[in-house]
Formats: sequence, C-alpha cells, structure tokens
Amino acid sequence: MNHKLSQSTIEKLGYYVYILSDPRTGLPFYVGKGKGNRINQHLLGALKNKKSEVDKINRIHEIQKEGLEVWHEVMRYGLTENEAFEVESALIDYIGLDSLTNIVKGHHTYDKGRANLKEIRLKYQAKEAIFNESVLLISINNTFQLGMSPSEIYRVSQGHWKIDLNRANKIDVVCVHAQGIIREVYTDTNWFISNIDPNKKMFEGTVAKDSVRNKYIDKSIKSYWKQGQQNSVRYIDR
Repeated sequence: MNHKLSQSTIEKLGYYVYILSDPRTGLPFYVGKGKGNRINQHLLGALKNKKSEVDKINRIHEIQKEGLEVWHEVMRYGLTENEAFEVESALIDYIGLDSLTNIVKGHHTYDKGRANLKEIRLKYQAKEAIFNESVLLISINNTFQLGMSPSEIYRVSQGHWKIDLNRANKIDVVCVHAQGIIREVYTDTNWFISNIDPNKKMFEGTVAKDSVRNKYIDKSIKSYWKQGQQNSVRYIDR
C-alpha cells in the first residue's frame, strides 16, 4: 500500500509527532517527529542503513515478514518544530524508553521531563549539600531513571570511571548524584581496575550509616557541579 503523502497534505500537516505500533500487540515501538514524508521513511527504506536504528528496522522487518503492516498514528500536527520536540519528548517519557526502539530520550527530558512530586520539590527546593569531609562525586545522569531501586542505583554507580586509583582509595565517602541531586551515599569503598576496560575503575562499598547518609541524601550539588560538565567524577577535598 502506498502511504506517501501528497504535497498539499504535507503543507497542511506542518511539523507533526507520530507513533509506529506493532499490529501483533497494538503497542507502540517508536515515537518520532518530523514533517513531509518523515513518517513513511522508515518503511520506504530511507533509514535502513542507519546502524543506530537497527532495533527499529528489525522490528519493522519482523512485522512485514508476517504479512502485516506497521500501524502509523499522527498524535499531533500543525506544530512548530519546538512544539513537536516537546510533544515527542512527553510521549517518550510517558511510554518509557525501555518499551521503545528509540535510542535516546526526548528533548528537555532532564530539565522539563516526566517527574513525580518529590522530584519537582527536590529540583527546586533541595538544600545545598555542605561537605565537611573529603567526598567523591559521581554522576549517573546517563543511566538514572525515576523509581530505580537501591540495588539498581548501586549497580549503575559502581563503574566504569576514569579516576586516579590511589586518590579514590583515600576518600571515605562516595556521593552518587543524578539531575543535580544526591541519590545515594556509600562508604567503606574499595576501588579496583575494571574488568571491562583496564583504563577505568570500579568500586565496591556499603550504604553509609544514617549519621553520614542523612547529611547528604536528597541534597543539591549544583554549586559543585557545572551544568554540561563532561567528566563523570569530581573530588571534593577537605
């Protein structure tokens, strides 16, 4: 079936946000934004050589092999490009990246994305952390998700980091943060060479005692961590 849009239809649509769904389950597997025939390019083969989109292409091929067609739904149209970014991001946040073949979160996910009331309060009302001892700050922005269990936070916190092994082993407190807020605090840490990358390090440790943890948990580190900072670790020497 020819799904290609005519020029007159394209002009009426402007920028739009769309969902591709699997007809076998009725569930969406991709959220996108665009204009023109962007919604059809996935099926027309224009994107089939993009290695970064292999999961999406494989899903489309699986559906086609069963003699079925991918469901196309336009969720909003007549948008500006910025509006399309925001709608796309909101849909990705709502459905969840784990349920989609999208490889990145949406526009403004970290500063305006889905958040529960606690996260909103922490973002705008969290008190600044005051460090009166040497601390190692570790950012897990790239792997943090709301609702992560303590064991999940520990797993993504352990490594693999570019650090000075001797220096790290002299610091007793490790504060793991995401989106500018300390999420967990570890002590009794032991650092060692990563078993995946010999140029990076990992640690094992225990959740800090309440006397230490309560000083830092849910506190802001924004005065210590510049937005956009590339390095994932920072030493606070006291």
